Amino acid sequence: MSDNNSPENSSDNTEPEIKPTPTINTIPSWFKIVAVVALVWNLLGVMAFVGQMMMTPEMVAELPQAEQDLYATTPIWATAAFAVAVFAGALGSLALLLKKSLCYQLFVASFVGVIVQMFHSFFISNSFEVYGPGGMIMPVMVIVIAFVLVRFAAKGINNKWFS
Repeated sequence: MSDNNSPENSSDNTEPEIKPTPTINTIPSWFKIVAVVALVWNLLGVMAFVGQMMMTPEMVAELPQAEQDLYATTPIWATAAFAVAVFAGALGSLALLLKKSLCYQLFVASFVGVIVQMFHSFFISNSFEVYGPGGMIMPVMVIVIAFVLVRFAAKGINNKWFS
């Protein structure tokens, strides 16, 4: 025996199902400042990468011998990691500024690139011997900032700041 009042058999149930639209929570007023600073930081990284790739043999010859040796012995995988780090970081920052959740994946890719690049710098090359303790400040800053951007993007996703 079938129940004619059940929802499956109801003839007046012709309205389409309305799916809730994703809500974007209120974004803090400082969000845009952080996104712009992140973009500028990562664009500086892109400029550093492009500058390194554009170095002519004459420019390399003007460096101290120890730096020339570092430059000449950098493997392609470390250079590729540098490229991933800066370009994914710049695209992630742009996505962050546009409030797109894709920023998280891009920042993770950037962070992985940073870790691979810095692994080479810290453990394979003799960059510490060439640049000394002062040469560790920028690489450590790069690692910390890349990590903070991953966490910031995760916070944005968890707080539903992005579309």
